[in-house]
Amino acid sequence: MLIKLNWITLRVSNLENSLAFYNGKLGLPIQRRFESRGRQIAMLGIENETKLELIEGSESILKPEAGISIGYEVNSLEEAVEQLKTLDIPIIRGPIQPNPHLRFIYITDPDGFEVQLAEHI
Repeated sequence: MLIKLNWITLRVSNLENSLAFYNGKLGLPIQRRFESRGRQIAMLGIENETKLELIEGSESILKPEAGISIGYEVNSLEEAVEQLKTLDIPIIRGPIQPNPHLRFIYITDPDGFEVQLAEHI
């Protein structure tokens, strides 16, 4: 029945702050921006990959503490950590290595949602 995950939606308090984080700091490309029913929306992502949909609004359907995290793969966790330091983005957990083939860290976005950066070794 299901064949592909198209997007994950986050309701954010300030779209510009979220775009500055995901696009400006992490480098996730903005695919498109638009307005729907009075809400500003942005779709971000790498071509042919699952998109991240950011919807600006004052109400929050999902709270950051709900245990949801978004995971992205990086080429080098060491390089990512160094880049995060230069961007003043603190690491909230990690590095964690649950097995010999995977290492990851967690950071948070402007609304407190966890973002996992993982390196497959």
